[in-house]
Amino acid sequence: MACVFCRIIAGELPAHLVVDDDACVAFLDQRPLFEGHLLVVPREHHETLADLPVAQIGPLFERARLLQTTVESALGAQGVFMAVNNRVSQSVPHLHVHVVPRTKGDGLKGFFWPRTHYRDDTHMAEVAATLRAAYDARPVG
Repeated sequence: MACVFCRIIAGELPAHLVVDDDACVAFLDQRPLFEGHLLVVPREHHETLADLPVAQIGPLFERARLLQTTVESALGAQGVFMAVNNRVSQSVPHLHVHVVPRTKGDGLKGFFWPRTHYRDDTHMAEVAATLRAAYDARPVG
């Protein structure tokens, strides 16, 4: 299994998981635009959105929608940038939705995205735990 995301889903590679359910896995990006930058990926390997079976589109994007509000409330973000790259700029050829917390004046302009880093693995674990707790505590429905 060569796909990095498939290996994360299988538990073969470590990741800071926020969601791990029957539809998808969401985890912190190793090279985030901002703290709390998540990748939401379908459990099955599909390279692009066009490859994803229609029945799986709703569940994947429902998780992305829920994580948008989770990131805003848990991290105090003023908004969220969400994106899907298909092939071009897709660093891992496994469909993934970026959920990026935003604040006014955060420096993100156009498509020039300077990457940041977490202080260390403990810091990543703390951010993931904060988001996981907020996601789990959300009202259902």
